[in-house]
Amino acid sequence: MEMISWRHRMNPEAKLVENLFDPGIEQVPTRNGFGEGLLELGKKDPRVWALSADLTESTKALAFAEEFPQRFIEAGVAEQNMAGMACGLALEGKIPFACSFAVFSPGRNWDQIRVSICYSKANVKIASSHAGVSTGEDGATHQALEDIAMMRALPDITVLAPCDAAETKKATVAAAECEGPVYLRFHREKSPVFTALGTPFEIGKAEIFWRGKDATIIGCGPIVYEALMAAKELEAKGLSVAVMNCHTIKPIDVEAITRAAEETGAIVTAEEHQKYAGLGGAVAEVLVQNCPVPVEMVAVNDTFGESGKAKELLAKYGLTRKEIKEAVLRVLQRKK
Repeated sequence: MEMISWRHRMNPEAKLVENLFDPGIEQVPTRNGFGEGLLELGKKDPRVWALSADLTESTKALAFAEEFPQRFIEAGVAEQNMAGMACGLALEGKIPFACSFAVFSPGRNWDQIRVSICYSKANVKIASSHAGVSTGEDGATHQALEDIAMMRALPDITVLAPCDAAETKKATVAAAECEGPVYLRFHREKSPVFTALGTPFEIGKAEIFWRGKDATIIGCGPIVYEALMAAKELEAKGLSVAVMNCHTIKPIDVEAITRAAEETGAIVTAEEHQKYAGLGGAVAEVLVQNCPVPVEMVAVNDTFGESGKAKELLAKYGLTRKEIKEAVLRVLQRKK
């Protein structure tokens, strides 16, 4: 497998991922990257504030709250109020990060996000942890599987779903620098840290982590690691499969996705989200307008989750390298 980024053809030796096949690869929750990024922002920009809906420790906003108590607001179990306060801070020139679980924000305060934040184009960053089924034992009520769909439908908002803790830190910093509403999605469960220090992160620009000619897997969030493992295992069968990290779901990288379709002729999307209106839907919208090719979607198939160990749930709902490999084989049959 060959590492390359379409945006880095002038430097084909650029290291974008690392330690992929190390059995001892570091495992860190993506939410930790958010906490580190938020604290870093607080130290360098006094405009950065944080608000929490009674989940300060779980969302990893605690370090910021302890370091900058004068710029931290505990809203309590009141996500709608938190959104309103964040909007007010933004309209006064602050850069507020409103922190909660994804099932509560945007799950419970979508109206306030829509009207107060997005309609006003307020510079609010909605930071949402515990996305997907890997929340585990908390069960269906705490497993956000519809949040990408809810947020990308809103006008004037950026939607980010970084792939590991290191990229989540970069995404947090980038969110503060991005003018206007931003939705930042991250996870509770530990997942491999596989991006390198020099891996570029730019809002709206997808990266090709592995190049192939037969098909392209487009993923977001920690499942990108499973996509890389799937591509490696398919290589042993003589298949050359590219892997794209599409960390920005809105605005999506139309150019990169179209080029992938033109060069490989078959697409598989992979996400820890419902198959409706998530990353797969966004990619399909691009392709139907620019380069129609066969598409298979690896995602939760129109069902709620349940309680269980994170790895067991990912396997039950078909979100592992096994299902990604099967999807690649299906899409290649359709391509023929």
